[in-house]
Amino acid sequence: MHLDIVTPRGRLLSEEVDEVTAPGVLGEFGVLPGHIPFLTALKPGVLSFQKGGARTALAVGPGFVEVSTGDRVVVLCDQGAKIADIDVAAARKEQADLQHQLDHWTADDAGARADLEAKRAWAEARLAAAGESALTTTH
Repeated sequence: MHLDIVTPRGRLLSEEVDEVTAPGVLGEFGVLPGHIPFLTALKPGVLSFQKGGARTALAVGPGFVEVSTGDRVVVLCDQGAKIADIDVAAARKEQADLQHQLDHWTADDAGARADLEAKRAWAEARLAAAGESALTTTH
């Protein structure tokens, strides 16, 4: 089956794969060849695929997944990163800084808070894809 992952910056991946596992907003789901067509929302997290017995993981931001006839899976996401491109130290610092801001949030601006939560989710997705724990201790 063919997997395409596209971000606003361009195509992140285009490969023939045996299986796809993605972080849907209603839970993680898997797609094998012959799957029925569907469209679902994607949350930030780890998208993985298997090809010839090897599993590869990537970090993806929010977006959508379309499984269509002809064994085609198209992922449209706001952000995406291959593991080799993830700066773990920067993602960990970003996650900790954002968590600190959220822990000390006092404003009534729900939109600004949601933006911080989305940025934190993206940092946590990169850490999870890189095999790092996204949990930090803040004081």
